Amino acid sequence: MKYINIKTLLGAAAIVALTATSCNKLLDEQPRSIYEPGFFKTEKGIRGGITSMYAHLRYIYGQAYYYNATLTGTDEVTYGQSADGNFKDMDLSGVGEITPSSSRADVLWGAALSNINTASGIIENASEVGVSDALVAEARFFRAFDYFQLVQTFGGVPLDLGSGELMPNDKPARTSVRNTVPEVYTKGVFPDLIKAVNDLPMVGRVTGGATKTLARLYLAKAYLTYAWWLENPNNIPTYPETDRTDPDGHNAQWYFQQAYDIATEAIDNPGPFGLQPTYYDVNVGSNDRNNEILLYADHTEASEFYNASSLTYANGGGADNFAGWMMTWNYTDIRSALDTDWSALISSVQREADQHLGRPWTRMAPTIGVIKNTFADKTLDSRYDGTFTTVYRANWPKGGINEEFVYNANNMQVRPGEPILTFLDEEPAAAIDYSNSKYKSNIGAGVLPGRADFVVSPDGISRIVYPGLWKLGPYRTDNGTGLGQPNAASTRPFSIAKFSELYFIAAEAAVKGAAVKGGKSARDLINVIRARAGKWRWDNNGNVAKIEDNSAAMTALTPANITIDYILAERSREYYGEGYRWFDLVRTQKWNDLASTYKIAGTAKGDHNAVTVNRTILPHHYLRPIPQGQIESMLLTPDEKEKYQNPGYN
Repeated sequence: MKYINIKTLLGAAAIVALTATSCNKLLDEQPRSIYEPGFFKTEKGIRGGITSMYAHLRYIYGQAYYYNATLTGTDEVTYGQSADGNFKDMDLSGVGEITPSSSRADVLWGAALSNINTASGIIENASEVGVSDALVAEARFFRAFDYFQLVQTFGGVPLDLGSGELMPNDKPARTSVRNTVPEVYTKGVFPDLIKAVNDLPMVGRVTGGATKTLARLYLAKAYLTYAWWLENPNNIPTYPETDRTDPDGHNAQWYFQQAYDIATEAIDNPGPFGLQPTYYDVNVGSNDRNNEILLYADHTEASEFYNASSLTYANGGGADNFAGWMMTWNYTDIRSALDTDWSALISSVQREADQHLGRPWTRMAPTIGVIKNTFADKTLDSRYDGTFTTVYRANWPKGGINEEFVYNANNMQVRPGEPILTFLDEEPAAAIDYSNSKYKSNIGAGVLPGRADFVVSPDGISRIVYPGLWKLGPYRTDNGTGLGQPNAASTRPFSIAKFSELYFIAAEAAVKGAAVKGGKSARDLINVIRARAGKWRWDNNGNVAKIEDNSAAMTALTPANITIDYILAERSREYYGEGYRWFDLVRTQKWNDLASTYKIAGTAKGDHNAVTVNRTILPHHYLRPIPQGQIESMLLTPDEKEKYQNPGYN
């Protein structure tokens, strides 16, 4: 198999620096571009291989094309105005088609299988080298982690990469056989995660390192996902074809119970982890690597070498963390005037390396349903404010323009730091004037009487002008008084796993019939999350401190009967735009129910006429195609290649 080779090409800067200013326990290894089998015969080789596993995360998480594959086509995201086939194909709305050549899940296939082989090399040689069980458990975690991502995405995948099941392969193999889904879970996911739970420490070996709590999260999540797969409520086909029976003789209910028990055990024994006091604290860049984040693909502004990406400019590739660009529209097109006749205009919101702004690519866009329905409560619940940039503020002095004020909507004056454009929380009582006949915002935004800022209402959101994703925006401490380096990829870590998800996993398992502990019913667990969501310390888009506790009101509004649909809605509010959604909808088989239609306006500035778009989500779409490059690289007959591919993609 071309993509499965222990000679793991990790790039020019293969080592990730797991940095944090408060801790000096960092991964500090020498980078290697190639690992030979003999390298794992030494302790130095084992440690170097384990370090590479943290590095491989950056080639998946923050990689924008794979990020798109986890979100576009769900109820959370559609394609934006500047989207090409990478994004339109995933939308399933008639503007493209997912094929083995176009599916960007290929990013996962290549990076994960290569890393699995490295992990197997470490595990195979660890006892001979004499490294600790805890160190080997990190390799076991990552092997299971990668197999779990693969089996959710592609169905059954090969456990034998050329030298036997779960054995390292040191020779390029040109043939392959896919194992079934139950085989991947019961041989390649569960055993390694169970061993990792037993052997990993509560406190990571290094900052951001694998821990017992992290392994419990993924074991619980894998049990939950496999339980749904066994139950198969909507008769979605699997591949390779197999009976939905467990080799160990357990039924779906047994696995739901295991998911609940392990998740609640992790909640009760958190070690150094826990929930941040407010939702804002979880995602604000100045608080990255906080104790709610269990795993992240790390980056740093301190060193271009350890960042594995330029600190000044990036093209979007390799180890760049450029996912945040995708849902950033071109706010730099906004114009304000230097005089009341609008004869001289300036860009009043300039491109800046600031969490509210960042580099615009306009490849992905939120649906109107997200703004109006998912985040219907924008008053008590802080999560809308902690997810989107809805107010774009004047920053022209940072770009060297020396003007005291500009003229904006209604020819009112706006000064630096004040709102130039606002996406309204709800439809206003007065009609918005979108004509732009007098005040030319240049983006087709509208005017309301008495307001100096241009406005767009929820029903006016389009593929070209929409609230930005503040959550993933850049954060740097080296901007000085200027715009910083907005064309560089983000130097922030990309969060992969959060302590908060343990509450959702346990709640979902409880809804599916798991016996619950006192004080940990589905409603109890969800209310922990909702109570936190009601606590404010900062009004992000108002740019002012806001000390407000709406937790009692939030929990009072939680329905007595928690359903899967309600959990999915809460998950979207909590993890919007983080890459969870496609997996959530596929796991619960709710993709058609929740994402078969969506509303949004078109691709032209000034288009505020929302239309309903239909998607064609077929059963075979619940698996992504095996990448065409993998199919072509194997020495198989045409019939064997056809059978290797997931049905519906030949």
